[in-house]
Amino acid sequence: MSPPALDTVTQFLNAYVLPFAWRILGALALWIAGGWIIRILVRLARNAMAVRHVDKTLSNYGEAAIRVGLRIILCILLLGVFGIETTSLAALLAAAGIAIGTAWSGLLSNFAAGVFLVVLRPFRVGDAIQAAGVTGEVKSIGLFMTAVDTGENLRTYIGNSKVLADNIVNYTTNGYRRVDLRAQLAHGVDPKDAIARLAPRIAGIPNVRSDPAPVIAILEFTAAGPVLAVRPFCATADYQQVCFDVNQVIAEVIEQAGYPVPATHQVTHEAV
Repeated sequence: MSPPALDTVTQFLNAYVLPFAWRILGALALWIAGGWIIRILVRLARNAMAVRHVDKTLSNYGEAAIRVGLRIILCILLLGVFGIETTSLAALLAAAGIAIGTAWSGLLSNFAAGVFLVVLRPFRVGDAIQAAGVTGEVKSIGLFMTAVDTGENLRTYIGNSKVLADNIVNYTTNGYRRVDLRAQLAHGVDPKDAIARLAPRIAGIPNVRSDPAPVIAILEFTAAGPVLAVRPFCATADYQQVCFDVNQVIAEVIEQAGYPVPATHQVTHEAV
């Protein structure tokens, strides 16, 4: 390579490549150091809220907000390292505000709904709820989504705006709930005898509450025979166990009593 060509390459490297390489290294160092500082600040905030016994739901939401806010600041600093004027960027974003607002309307509504969920507290982390067609245990209330673990152990993420806009059923708030089951009897079976047989067995099921006491009564009459409403009360955590045990007891009582199998009866009248 001739001296003039070598000088040209050297000037190009010094003028463009090296400054850009230093900026890359500076941005990388800033990203690593910034991430480390963010983790420390988030940890300090988490410990401070733990010392003050801040509610877990509010603590998780506040921690997520701090982390996202600091990441945004870090990204703005990285733009400054590459020589991008953040004031010009802000002006550009302001000029495109309508378009951005339209595109992010769903995201912003989820954020606003998350704030209301934390402030109004219709449920907390650890509560069993039904919302937006999903039933399960609340694992977290994030900036934009609420995480729920269903009974099938599936982690489901629901947009906060959808949760807030729908009816919310909180199974945990009242401490216990009622199990609604039915016992179909056959024609000819005395409902009073069936109730007398079921009552002590239902009351003896583990985790069935004595106050309020289980309710066993005639619910309706069908073509197959009378139907009993069997309604014990239990804690939300014991709901499935009590539900299964009550069904088992109903089957055992009907079998031990020798009741006939319920069947639909039809009477045909012939025209004279």
